[in-house]
Amino acid sequence: MAHDNTFHSPLNPVNFLRRSAFIHPEKIAVQYGERHYTYRELEERVNRLSRRLRQEGLKRHDRVAFLCPNTPPLLEAHFAVPAAGGILVAINTRLNAGEIAHILLHSGARWLFVDEELIPLVESFEGTRLRMVRIADTGGPGDPYEDFIAAAPADPVESWLVDEEETISLNYTSGTTGQPKGVMYTYRGAYINALGQAMETGMCGDSVYMWSLPMFHCNGWCFPWAVVAVSGTQVCLRRPDPAVLWSLLKNSGVTHYCGSPTVQIMLMNHAQACTLDRPVTVCVAGAPPSPTLLGQLKARNFKPIHVYGLTETYGPTTSCVWRSEWDAQSAEAQARLLARQGQAQVTADLVRIVDDEMNDVPRDGATMGEVVMRGNIVMKGYYEDPDATAHAFRGGWFHSGDLGVWHPDGDIELRDRKKDIIISGGENISTIEVEQAVAKHPAVLECAVVAIPDEKWGERPKAFVTLIPGQQATEQEVIAFCREQIAHYKCPAAVEFGDLPKTSTGKVQKFLLRQKEWAGKEKRIN
Repeated sequence: MAHDNTFHSPLNPVNFLRRSAFIHPEKIAVQYGERHYTYRELEERVNRLSRRLRQEGLKRHDRVAFLCPNTPPLLEAHFAVPAAGGILVAINTRLNAGEIAHILLHSGARWLFVDEELIPLVESFEGTRLRMVRIADTGGPGDPYEDFIAAAPADPVESWLVDEEETISLNYTSGTTGQPKGVMYTYRGAYINALGQAMETGMCGDSVYMWSLPMFHCNGWCFPWAVVAVSGTQVCLRRPDPAVLWSLLKNSGVTHYCGSPTVQIMLMNHAQACTLDRPVTVCVAGAPPSPTLLGQLKARNFKPIHVYGLTETYGPTTSCVWRSEWDAQSAEAQARLLARQGQAQVTADLVRIVDDEMNDVPRDGATMGEVVMRGNIVMKGYYEDPDATAHAFRGGWFHSGDLGVWHPDGDIELRDRKKDIIISGGENISTIEVEQAVAKHPAVLECAVVAIPDEKWGERPKAFVTLIPGQQATEQEVIAFCREQIAHYKCPAAVEFGDLPKTSTGKVQKFLLRQKEWAGKEKRIN
């Protein structure tokens, strides 16, 4: 019998706002310094922006770019642009002018909303066909963005959405191995992953979410939609200053936030760091957190949820789920188990680790293979790049490029990126394992390990280490410490102290470290 779709409506995260504003019109939806917007006000602002875009001539699937920090306009864009029928392009604010120009040109964006602080990055586009709207971030009359939306009525526009598999946003990859690629998210994927994040983190109407994670990164892991789905409150911040974050954690009822290990390390080592009087849930991802860091978080009443994913999977796609049998383990053992990437979240298909022939590797916690995934929260594809899309989905699964092992209990654990694995004298060395050993040293704040050339072994590990302010350690002390933790052949052959180069989302740019070490040598630099 044919299924009657008469009463079917496409999954659309914009509807989360419609519902929350209908049920909780006077509840605070957005907190930004002295500014507060209720759900009624947020919906009105979203309606004005979407209607103004239509008045300006937006056509179905036109790209609308935003270049701004975690301020209310970017949050509003996550609802207003798809409501208008456009495709949101949230741009990394830490890119240079050339990289931003590539994204604007490649995406074919017709509008660019840009924070005044970032205008110098896009001055070359002034006077072009690109319609630019400045955001002064005052929230009042005279702010070009505020005047832009004030010129339109506050009633909603009619939805043009026909198919939930239509593209809702383009998220550009970091581009460390070439030009960034535009990852296409769908309405269905965004809707499902938003509900998944709310469920995985235990969000509810009392939740207060603090924006320490860049909202441009994977659409903020879909949390702009997730928080609204449960009618929670979002705290916007121009920049994640650790003193401000601690103030909010202590005084503003924050219940949830997300961030890379770098953000967590920054918080745990800040002068205001303390044990909170209530638990705060924190999603940690972007790079594998060390057991040391996870232990520090738990000791200060943070509830760390270790999640893993990529831009191509709408952000998090796996969680390390606590098992009751871990209760009897020591704190150190628990932290080591929590450092695994776990398994698929409730809205994702189970992830696999496969060999080069797409066969599952043994679940022995030792045999390495590539992490592959598929399901509702895997990208639609790369925008206007069918060859890269076909390569990423070879064998019917998305290939992450991450190497890991599969444990007997079904959890996966990353060992490295394919490009990061160190092959020394024929032995594979996981940089993550070495980094975790270095991170246990009491003077170490954070570290990164890469391969360096070695005449005898081909390549050996080198550790780049940032020390905790006021602490001291020598190269030999760090190496000797590692020899107590892991096999001697895995230990760093050299240690260099200093700050680590990072992306805007807190990932260490290992390719820059490798370039320096392999300059003039025969090794492909990724």
